[in-house]
Amino acid sequence: MINPVTNGSRFRISFTSWWLVWALVQVMVVNSYGASLQQSVIDSLLCNLLLAASCLLITNNMKYYLPQKERYWYVLLMSVVLSAVWLWLVRTLLKLILGSDTSYLAFLDKSIYIRYVIGVLMIGCMGILSLLWYTLQEQQEANRRKEEAEKMTKDAELLKLRQQLQPHFLFNSLNSISALAGTQPEKARHMIHQLSDFLRGTLKRDDQQWVSLEEELRHLELYLDIEKVRFGQRLQTAVTIAKDARPMYIPSLLLQPIVENAIKFGLYDTTGEVLITIDAHADRGQLQITITNPYDEETAVSTQGTGFGLASIQRRLFLLFARHDLLQTSRSGTLFTTNILIPQYNYESNHH
Repeated sequence: MINPVTNGSRFRISFTSWWLVWALVQVMVVNSYGASLQQSVIDSLLCNLLLAASCLLITNNMKYYLPQKERYWYVLLMSVVLSAVWLWLVRTLLKLILGSDTSYLAFLDKSIYIRYVIGVLMIGCMGILSLLWYTLQEQQEANRRKEEAEKMTKDAELLKLRQQLQPHFLFNSLNSISALAGTQPEKARHMIHQLSDFLRGTLKRDDQQWVSLEEELRHLELYLDIEKVRFGQRLQTAVTIAKDARPMYIPSLLLQPIVENAIKFGLYDTTGEVLITIDAHADRGQLQITITNPYDEETAVSTQGTGFGLASIQRRLFLLFARHDLLQTSRSGTLFTTNILIPQYNYESNHH
């Protein structure tokens, strides 16, 4: 919301102080030209009260109508017209009040042009200051609306990315349950309970943008338990978490799609045991996470790009931190490595 320039106490104090000083100066100037002290005070008070009212008038006008084009010509025209009206009122009222003194009337007629110039300058300066104030306020309001719109768009995109990561995992789990139901019903029931716990935890965390790494790992363990039911002894995991990394914060539900990507490239189209490692430690105040999995280019499901999971994580990290370098992947022999860096400075402004 745009705040009027006249609302602040600082403006009122400055405005009143200026006119008191200017009125005192005018009393001294008029008195120096032969007018009595009484005439000088009346002249000054009448002139400056009406001139101050004219300045407030143009300021309030800017509040309701802010010219976009040829704005400075508009201010000049308003200053010329208001000054003419102000001078006519001042001259008329001073003649009515002090018209019995011919010497004062002569002084009034001689000073009419200088009074007009002063009026134009005073009203014009006030108009320009008001124009600049309201233009700045309008730009700040536009920037605020733009930031809010961008935040809403970013939050909507983040939510969409998080929701897109779950369905294919759910379908895979249901297919595995279906396959186990006939041959190993106990395992199928166990997997159903695990899947239920996993989905319940996911729903509870939908409104959490940030969680501690320790909490994220507990949720990841549920996912790995489900996958181990699917793949049996073929899936082996080694999780190494440094003590100083556990309380650090990470975007909620970030690790599961990365580990899922590692399982996809490590276990699909293979028959032997596969080891997936997860390592996390603090690195200069940031959370460093490294995930490795075996990778065979000849038998991999896909060799193009990083897959939907990693691409979505990279997009999510960019939306949160405006950086493209927080997720890096590399291949070394038969190992595929995913490195993630989570800055901690953004947590305070984004965790709600």
